[in-house]
Amino acid sequence: MICSCNEQAPEDVSGALDRTLHELQLDYIHWPVSMKKDSVGYEPENLTQPDILASWREMEALYESGKARAIGVSNFSSKKLGDLLAAARVRPAVNQVECHPVWQQPKLHAFCQSEGVHLSGYAPLGSAGSQKIKIEVLKNPILKMIAEKLGKSPAQVALRWGLHMGHSVLPKSINKERLVTGTTLVHGTYGAYRTLDELWDGEM
Repeated sequence: MICSCNEQAPEDVSGALDRTLHELQLDYIHWPVSMKKDSVGYEPENLTQPDILASWREMEALYESGKARAIGVSNFSSKKLGDLLAAARVRPAVNQVECHPVWQQPKLHAFCQSEGVHLSGYAPLGSAGSQKIKIEVLKNPILKMIAEKLGKSPAQVALRWGLHMGHSVLPKSINKERLVTGTTLVHGTYGAYRTLDELWDGEM
């Protein structure tokens, strides 16, 4: 479950978690997005700039109490993540960011690996629906060439690239055939090629 959060202020964190778990009748939920109190929708004016460290302290308390199995961050740059790591008692388990063959984020990927923070890639097929970032990953000519050589779809190659790089991929689909195809990625073969690196040098 992914939900937005308009109660990210330090004093609201614990109560907001308890109430949300009760309302959703769940034991755990996916980490939220920072929104203004009582706001509706994802318009820019509803987004906030929270006190990250103060809110993190409350999240650490939830982790230490056992209410949260893990705590993490989303869309943190290397600098923001480094600043948090320098002050954190409990290190973030994961940093969820947009990551795919056209936006590879090598610096952030390397930093997360060096710090033991798992990188989780959302929109691994590109964020074509975004008003600000419209990257047509699946139409990229290099990706299409690689897919043709491997006898795979561009989507399969893009997702397998993410796994090959060592981060998790979080595609979304309501198409049953695509969901089934996604389950074959881990054990997929490259034919005459051992790795994707033999087909492209990481630059697109």
